[in-house]
Amino acid sequence: MSTAYTIVTVIAAAWVAFSALSVYLKAKWVVEPITEYGVPQSWWFWLGTAKAAGAVGLVVGLFVPFIGVAAAIGLILYFTGAVITVVRARAYSHVPFPLLYLAPVAAALALGAAA
Repeated sequence: MSTAYTIVTVIAAAWVAFSALSVYLKAKWVVEPITEYGVPQSWWFWLGTAKAAGAVGLVVGLFVPFIGVAAAIGLILYFTGAVITVVRARAYSHVPFPLLYLAPVAAALALGAAA
């Protein structure tokens, strides 16, 4: 396991966990946009839980690689769905935000594959 893979994975997991916590705490800067995108409030807990599970999966993946791969793929799909949701809401200036979460997860997956 490479040092770069470990560092990027831990940072990606922390970043995604922060995103999950922001949803759980209903941070204003999260709640307002997802409401504008048309995401029902009844989904918020489950979306936060998916992100939290993905963050845990990335860390576990440092020790059990297939769990990390599954978590990374799941998070990439999650944040791709977030990009699609933002585009469908025509909030084009918000597209970079889910990409900021997707990029480190994709980098962790790529570094893990290369290790």
